[in-house]
Amino acid sequence: MRRSLQRLAMVVLLLLAVSMLTFVAMNVLGDPLFNILGPIAGDTENPESIAKIEAAEAQYYLDKPLPERYVRWLGDFVTGDMGVRFASDGQPPVSGLIKERLPRSLVLMGMAQVMALAIAIPWGVASAAGSLGGTPSGPRSWRFLTSFSLKAAVITAFAALLFGPTVTVGAVVWFVVLLTAHQRAATNPVAKRFVGLVKRLAQNFSSALSFGFISMPNFALAVFLYYVFALKLGLFPLRYDASDSFLTRMWQLLLPALTLALPGAAVYQRLLRTDLITTLQEDFILMARAKGVSKRRVLFRHALRPSMFSVVTVFGINAGALVGGALVVETFFGIPGIGTAVVEAILREDFPVVLAIVMIVAAGFVILNFLVDLLYSVLDPRVRS
Repeated sequence: MRRSLQRLAMVVLLLLAVSMLTFVAMNVLGDPLFNILGPIAGDTENPESIAKIEAAEAQYYLDKPLPERYVRWLGDFVTGDMGVRFASDGQPPVSGLIKERLPRSLVLMGMAQVMALAIAIPWGVASAAGSLGGTPSGPRSWRFLTSFSLKAAVITAFAALLFGPTVTVGAVVWFVVLLTAHQRAATNPVAKRFVGLVKRLAQNFSSALSFGFISMPNFALAVFLYYVFALKLGLFPLRYDASDSFLTRMWQLLLPALTLALPGAAVYQRLLRTDLITTLQEDFILMARAKGVSKRRVLFRHALRPSMFSVVTVFGINAGALVGGALVVETFFGIPGIGTAVVEAILREDFPVVLAIVMIVAAGFVILNFLVDLLYSVLDPRVRS
């Protein structure tokens, strides 16, 4: 309890520091009065211009010292008043803009994190499973045949959509040969070596794929996925339309979410694989195997949970990276979210919008990492002590 309170106090101090630095930077790097009024801000001889300058200074507290302006702004922000946009003619206040844009970005980033975990966990478990050794249920078991058939069907269907019938026939022949080799690996040395070679190639391909996703910039990945799935295959709409129905909008967000999810999934997969390989060498795992517990049960019931610490830690940190990726992805796919809002505000030097978005993102980031810290004790009760 004491440690949680200390962490909470650190969260509050960190948010205060972020708000102070951002506020000072926004007021030092530019002229708020010029951004509000334009050339009128320099016209100090025209009585009408002087009246507008004085009204703007009073409205935005520009006639007050910087510390007092910060305190007034922070007090208004805490009560939910995020101020008025500099370009406020016919436009909603900052809070109205946030209420309109924030839900779309939260849904996009939430979908991306869920998709990243959904991809990374089975991918990481499959990559680490080879270090456990043994074949719990034999290649002719229904579990093996079901898993193999599903993988073959998915890959073959994707090859048919992307490359046409010729490659599809080749994929079907390849899977038939591989399945036959699996069935005879127990008695045929050649088939056993062939299956071992395929497994090593699959591990190398998995590593290359994960490093490729990690190193590829968001805009390059967005272009590639957009070309393949939207233009070539026509599986996803070309643009996001905020006026469509809820389900249609969720479908339109799938491809942008996948663009954000794949780099994160690759990072999670590498971390989970490394931690799983270490966990699988622990005494309690060896004891479970000695008692005859199945390989699948050992991986998912005993080894996965204590191997999730690194993934959970990076899951919280990755929230900040998702915001940066959302700037690119939302702009590329035409999604009117927080990412596009902050880009537009920076270009217009609309400081109240930038301040509000920075504070919301910072608050979400530190609170999420605070919750992640509390989650450690749920994953492993030994952390409580």
